Amino acid sequence: MLLEEQRFLHEDLERLEQGIADRIGEEPKQIRDRLARDHQIAQFLNRISSQSAKLLEIYRDADGSRSREIQQIGTGDPMDEFYKQLTDIKSFHARYPNEPVENLERAYRPKKGADEAAQPSIVDTMFTGEESFGRFFDLQTCHELYLNLPNTKRLTYVQYLDLFDNFTPGAAGLKRSEKMTDQYFAYVGHLALDLETFMRKTRPLENIDKVLFEFDKKFQEEWENDNVPDWKIEESSGTSGASKAATNEGIWCEACEKAFTNENVYKNHLSGKKHIRAENERKKREEEGSLSATNGANKGVTSTTRQKERAIAERENRIKRLASAMSTERSDTRVNVERKQGMTEKERRQEIENIFNASVPTVQTTEMDEGEEGDDDEKIYNPLKLPLAWDGKPIPFWLYKLHGLGVEFACEVCGNFVYMGRRAFDKHFNEARHIHGLKCLGITNTALFRDITRIDEALRLWDKIQKDRRKDKVEDGSVIQMEDAEGNVMPEKVYYDLQKQGLL
Repeated sequence: MLLEEQRFLHEDLERLEQGIADRIGEEPKQIRDRLARDHQIAQFLNRISSQSAKLLEIYRDADGSRSREIQQIGTGDPMDEFYKQLTDIKSFHARYPNEPVENLERAYRPKKGADEAAQPSIVDTMFTGEESFGRFFDLQTCHELYLNLPNTKRLTYVQYLDLFDNFTPGAAGLKRSEKMTDQYFAYVGHLALDLETFMRKTRPLENIDKVLFEFDKKFQEEWENDNVPDWKIEESSGTSGASKAATNEGIWCEACEKAFTNENVYKNHLSGKKHIRAENERKKREEEGSLSATNGANKGVTSTTRQKERAIAERENRIKRLASAMSTERSDTRVNVERKQGMTEKERRQEIENIFNASVPTVQTTEMDEGEEGDDDEKIYNPLKLPLAWDGKPIPFWLYKLHGLGVEFACEVCGNFVYMGRRAFDKHFNEARHIHGLKCLGITNTALFRDITRIDEALRLWDKIQKDRRKDKVEDGSVIQMEDAEGNVMPEKVYYDLQKQGLL
């Protein structure tokens, strides 16, 4: 029967390849259908891998059973072997008369019409409503865990989306000593797992294990070379033994919890009484409970502490790299959260109903109806020329009016480029197009030219700024000092005024 199993595996592999080819030839319009297709292809690829492993074991023939079966068929009477296998098959079906037979040809064929509507998609229960089939993050739980950490900044959800991968003490992160808790370790582990799970759900055809392996490999090299930011081995600095860490805000004094932008100021700060007192208190906290330990025990504690630091740093590193790899989803999530905050409860319910109705496939009765409706879907009725949403359909008219997308704002500095809506117009002053236009006019300080869209206005303002600067320089350098007979020094104007009054 090994030959029959071998034949079945070959047939199964061919059907799997055909099923993958049928799905790759399609390009669904909606993100839900695209994800369902990709997950089906990923399942077929996993089955190909498992079936190929079984087939290789048969070809290796470690126990020689395949060779014996071939020898029995080749040397003996073929009909005897045939009737023997037929008897075994009849005996099996006599013992299990209602054994179902799986139709692999139908199982691997793409579902159409009523079959697709009757069978739920594998992505329907995979995402939360906030994730919207993998378009946005859902980090509400992680945000609550972050707020429950001691000594953290009270960030809103929108602020958290911008800073959840920033672990420096000067930003949204905690101090190094405050991170050595089980609560913080559980938080970074939960956040890293959520991001990894989201990437696996939204990118089923990518080798996520290989990507994570590369992340861990690079982190291992940085950790061994002591190049992991905020987690370097602490060294003593000066007589006070102050530990410092380089942050985005300068040099961080861990004892005083303060950042210094100038290194000389930091060195002078080390000799101050306030710093020495804070450093002694920090050392006392770190050495508490370790006075009675031996040298070997101290080494063991240090090693255990360093291992815990490595575990926390590894999770922080994975969060940073996963967030960088999914920067598009992150920015889209921030925009979506801000948009929902400006909607009423009725508008939110209507949006959820629209998404649900768009994701439910319609039942087709005949192939002719299916073809006709497919042609209608391709012709989008958009007489008002509304912008298209993520699903390829025009956005609702009320949303178009809410954001003022029908109002045109032209900017002469940007080459008479027209921006649709106030939001896009306000945002473009910080974009490269507008800044490049100002620099072409010779304007270097672009921060003072917000809401300036005409070239002549920008040039007049820049000339006025330049004249004011030159005037200030001239006034500062043209002050003439006069000295009276008693040696008193005063400006020239004051000197002559006093002289006219006869006071000198």
